[in-house]
Amino acid sequence: MGEPSDDQACRAFLNRIRVGDLWGGTAVEATHRGVTVTLDGFPARPLGTVGSLDGSWIWRPDVVPGQRITARVLSVDVEAAQVSLSTAGTLHPELWSFLASLRPGERMTGTIASIERFGVFVALDDGPDHPVFPGVGFITVPQLSWRHFEDASEVVRVGERVTCEFLQFDTTNGEARLSLRATLPDPFAEFADRTAVGRTLRGRVTKLVPFGAFVEVADGVQGLVHLGELADAPVNAPEDVVRTGERITVVVTDVDRERRRLHLSLRRVPAARRSAG
Repeated sequence: MGEPSDDQACRAFLNRIRVGDLWGGTAVEATHRGVTVTLDGFPARPLGTVGSLDGSWIWRPDVVPGQRITARVLSVDVEAAQVSLSTAGTLHPELWSFLASLRPGERMTGTIASIERFGVFVALDDGPDHPVFPGVGFITVPQLSWRHFEDASEVVRVGERVTCEFLQFDTTNGEARLSLRATLPDPFAEFADRTAVGRTLRGRVTKLVPFGAFVEVADGVQGLVHLGELADAPVNAPEDVVRTGERITVVVTDVDRERRRLHLSLRRVPAARRSAG
């Protein structure tokens, strides 16, 4: 029998690697996208990549071909012959060990360290500090609240104490993804329990989008009035019928509890009631 082909050998090699393994290798090239790495055990071609976000923790412009790298395996794609690696995990073992020990649903306490447009950093009471970010914990904007808001500062403030639920270990940024809203009652569930299709409600238009208008009909509950449900006649744009901030009367046409979606109609409201109240 002949020697296995390069592709077969590559597959066999990649099938030995597991997410979480520590793996050594040699840097081949460093670019703005990251560092490509020839992994120990398969010198034929580079299969590993340390991403630029991971590298930004310790990024050195003097990374040169031939430099030795030890990294933790984040993912293995056998079909694409790619291994995603993290050097941050090996450089900060205490942080990685702490984050790997957390379990989804676990409650964590901390202090709001920084408010950014993309979310909020939390300095956790337990665990080590983050070597780059203001806090090890991070809450994305959608996970801050069930309610509609324009800016994260409407929900939390720097220095505020919070209790959050752990969602997942973000291996790219080395942080604990958290949810503040998961610790609060879901207003949509309560709304769905007491609201049936066909019910008439008053609400405030919060946002106009090309396909319709979002209307807040209860505290923390918004529904969509699709473009075709704004008027009996064809509508080209929602602003032809309603404006942001306007209070209108709508009819509930569908309540999707599983996907937390509410569909509303303006055109199905009797004309005498559309702007009443």
